Amino acid sequence: MGLTPPRRSVSPTEAARIADVTLARLDGLGLDGLILYDIDDESDRNPEQRPFPYLPTMDPAVFHAEYLSAWREPVVIYRCVGKYPEADLSGWLRTVDTDRVLSVFVGSSSSAKPVHTRLNRALTLRDQLRPDLALGAVAITERYTARGDEHLRMATKQDSGCSFFVSQIIYNVDATKSLVSDYFYSCVERGAQPRPVIFTLSVCGSLKTLTFLKWLGVDVPRWLENSLQRSPDPLTDSYQQCLANARELIGFCRSIGMPFGFNVESVSIRKVEIDASVLLAKEIGALLHRL
Repeated sequence: MGLTPPRRSVSPTEAARIADVTLARLDGLGLDGLILYDIDDESDRNPEQRPFPYLPTMDPAVFHAEYLSAWREPVVIYRCVGKYPEADLSGWLRTVDTDRVLSVFVGSSSSAKPVHTRLNRALTLRDQLRPDLALGAVAITERYTARGDEHLRMATKQDSGCSFFVSQIIYNVDATKSLVSDYFYSCVERGAQPRPVIFTLSVCGSLKTLTFLKWLGVDVPRWLENSLQRSPDPLTDSYQQCLANARELIGFCRSIGMPFGFNVESVSIRKVEIDASVLLAKEIGALLHRL
């Protein structure tokens, strides 16, 4: 399950309440772990107005350490490394519990954006200070569709020590299968073991959420966009599409022997969409055991 930490402006009491509500919501789902996102202002990447306003959020490492201590399963903590001075990032690396925490380092959203620490430097710090910290990387189907080389980027990251991949939100399942196929067979040709790809799914309960998905760069196929725009119940329709995509990805990955998993998140703060995401995670978990 993918989560966004509370707003940076909340009080410690409110942050603790949010953590308690979150843990209660996740109880009984049988999750293998959590992903905690690190949210950054990406207005430089997309000049169009953000459908949901950007609000600075709490450092996910702080939220995990101070408010989610009752969660005993692994946590993947994203780090938008450009936000953190080198000393702060180094301090976290020295103290992080690598038995419970994995991480994904993310670079800046554009080359022109001022940063405190560049991605290459952050990776060097990890190699020097905590080489035992398992690092993942982001896999983007849309980049594969546009450039055709995302599988090669994945192979390069794997050679540099990446041990898993987390996809951007997926709605174009055919293109994602092509990306995974190219990555898998490039590993076969090189005699390398492919790393697990965690496929991210997210429901879409309103036209505003659909607009936000597109703002984030998610490729929603035109036929599906048309259907959601005209549906009296886009939440149910998108939920069923996410389930269908999960079934298709499960069957495909198992047919070729590709290691995989699923991450479910809600890009909306509407309770109905969050609740649907929780239900989707539970149902996909059942699918993984049943199919």
